[in-house]
Amino acid sequence: MLNEELTLRKLEILCSFVRTGSLSRTAEELHLSSVSIHKALHSLESGIGCPLFVKEGRQLKALPAAIYLAEASNDLLSDIDRILKKTRAKAGVESGQIRLGSMYSLTANIIPRMIMGTKIRRPDLDIDLFLGSNEELMKRLTEGSVDAVVIAVPTQNLPEGVQVVSLFEDQLFLASSKGSKPATADIDLSEYQHEKFLTLQDGFATTSGFYEAFQLAGFKPDVVMRVGDIFSLMNMVSGDLGHSLLPGRVRALMGDAIEFTPLLPKYQVIQRIGLMYLQANESNPNILALAAEARMLHRKNS
Repeated sequence: MLNEELTLRKLEILCSFVRTGSLSRTAEELHLSSVSIHKALHSLESGIGCPLFVKEGRQLKALPAAIYLAEASNDLLSDIDRILKKTRAKAGVESGQIRLGSMYSLTANIIPRMIMGTKIRRPDLDIDLFLGSNEELMKRLTEGSVDAVVIAVPTQNLPEGVQVVSLFEDQLFLASSKGSKPATADIDLSEYQHEKFLTLQDGFATTSGFYEAFQLAGFKPDVVMRVGDIFSLMNMVSGDLGHSLLPGRVRALMGDAIEFTPLLPKYQVIQRIGLMYLQANESNPNILALAAEARMLHRKNS
């Protein structure tokens, strides 16, 4: 049975002693005093409950039981070292890899720039990109399955211990096919009660903003289709299946096929886009490089 006398450090001392055969050489190797080594070995012997050493004159000699324990402990310590390295890697610490989450709508511009800039700062860094909805990515971040996310920062209920680096602000526009281009320069949503609309499924920041804008307009929109990604939604709008409300950042994706018309100020919904990561990871050099790049992009966008 394990007890407080049995520690990994004492097993490490035993391995060194069996290998060097000397208290003084073990002390030198581990940067401890010979007295500390002697006490640790006898404490280990007491904790195991069987003889491990015998005195020959002024020297301490390892018995067969101690030699067996040292050989087995070498394997154990190697396993522990491997486990700790994998644990740190899972947390994104001391790893040449980072797991970055992003909304689909950011892949046309900000994410490629952020990845390229971070790679310049840390050339050996591998970046795995995970795409999803705002809600899904926020859940991944708090669970630790991604190291950082670039999403629309929640306006409320931001989890404790999450750091935010602002990137830019965006707003929603009325998205229409080129054939259904509005006649006005600004859109009064209250005049669109009888129009058909398309939107994303629940969980996306754009979906939340979509319904918030119509709440400001005082009516519930006639939603004829909900889709699972921004690219499909834009294709449906360009095919004249209905209007939608889309953030300005996606104009670079299909601006030649979709008309983006601003809403009147009283209906405008602002999205704050930012890099988010857990405060517990803020000393991770990979996170620091990513955050530094985000701050630089924020200055350029300001």
